Amino acid sequence: MEETSPPRRIALALILGSQLMLTLDTSIITTALPHVQRQFDFSQAALSWVQNAYVLAFGGLLLLGARAGDLLGRRRVFVAGIALFTLASLAAGLAPTGPLLIIARAVQGVAASLAVPSTLALLVSGSRSAADRARLIALYSAVIGAGGSVGIVIGGVFTDLLSWRWGLLVNVPIGIAIVSLAPRFLAETPRSSGNFDLGGALTSVLGMTGLVFGFIQAAEKGWGDPTTYGSLAVGVVLLVTFVLIERVVAEPITPLRLFASVERSGAYAGRFLIVGGNFAVFYFLSQYLQEVLHLSALETGFAFVPVTGMFFAMVYVVRPLLERFGRPVLLVASIAVALVGTWWLSLIGTGSSYFPDVVLPLLVIGVGQGIAIILMTNGGVAGVEPRDAGAASGLVNVAHQVGGSLGIAILTIVFTHGTGGGTSLDDRTAGFRDAFTGATVFFVVALVLGIVVAIGTARSKRYPANAADLVPAE
Repeated sequence: MEETSPPRRIALALILGSQLMLTLDTSIITTALPHVQRQFDFSQAALSWVQNAYVLAFGGLLLLGARAGDLLGRRRVFVAGIALFTLASLAAGLAPTGPLLIIARAVQGVAASLAVPSTLALLVSGSRSAADRARLIALYSAVIGAGGSVGIVIGGVFTDLLSWRWGLLVNVPIGIAIVSLAPRFLAETPRSSGNFDLGGALTSVLGMTGLVFGFIQAAEKGWGDPTTYGSLAVGVVLLVTFVLIERVVAEPITPLRLFASVERSGAYAGRFLIVGGNFAVFYFLSQYLQEVLHLSALETGFAFVPVTGMFFAMVYVVRPLLERFGRPVLLVASIAVALVGTWWLSLIGTGSSYFPDVVLPLLVIGVGQGIAIILMTNGGVAGVEPRDAGAASGLVNVAHQVGGSLGIAILTIVFTHGTGGGTSLDDRTAGFRDAFTGATVFFVVALVLGIVVAIGTARSKRYPANAADLVPAE
């Protein structure tokens, strides 16, 4: 591993620290959901917006944020995004009503969409060699993979010892520190000339919002409600319009040439499915642990520590596994392992216990998803030209956030159906079990996709022959 100078270590800490903060905010309030639901009298469908308002705005505007970084300078956009995120976190932490909390969470998502695309681009642009670049991407992948579970742990600590609000307010001093230090330790990137693709940005975010809103309405009011099928129809039309705009506009926020690579397309789709299943697992498991197993918020937070540890541990085992098995085999195997862990979790009941019924499946999920996320992050930016670096890194995160948002929305329908409309402990447990089964289906589809992509990329000889080109030695 190459030596790193103090200024470079600080720059790395700023980038990875900000990425961790922005990623964990997708889940930092997860442990507190039962408390938030009671305080603001949310229904199950309305409660999902506390999570989805952030994730949807985050994922929906990431492409525009990536383009802004290309045109205005990635450091400038990064700092602006962190500054807005800091202010929105303050507003969310102090929100006196449920609607204001959801609005503040949406603003947090907008801010994150500006900052996050620049983090990976700044990280890659600062690498000194192919091995250094691979090491940095592996660390970045671990931060993203573990961010969700780290957020749950931190949220549990604050909820139980202080208040769920502190899980949001803690971002304020961190954000101030990053905004203060970034201009000194992060180099500005060259600006590209061009225009913003506002039509593409609006149709993409509104289209995804329509789909998520439609699924959540289906959970609350049923498929026959006009707002349900109307929202879904509008969402589909807007997303089709988005693709048509990207085909003809001179400077698209999503260059369709990025999908010409089987490896990249598979990485985006696979990430969408895996994160969609995993977000929903964390979302519902947090409620199951508190409502059925009667764990406190603090205990629930620490219940996710094993999966967090596994996410980070996978950074150190990916390279030897790649050398032994090769990337196509390892990718398929890692998805299969995560699938088994998720299916195992779907066997829970009212008489289950944390050990072994919850912790062992979580460990298995951590191993499988930890490896898969690293491989898919590499795949999402593989062979990208410098002019498309921001868009490609943006798509990596779009797949992550939009997958999580749609995953929660779709599996909320499954959960609601599983409860049969009842509110007893048995009814709720049946809903949780069905939600985990639905998440398993996400992984089944991802596994099939992984096999297809592995065959296609192997035939086109797109995989590097040397595993050291992907993940470096320590």
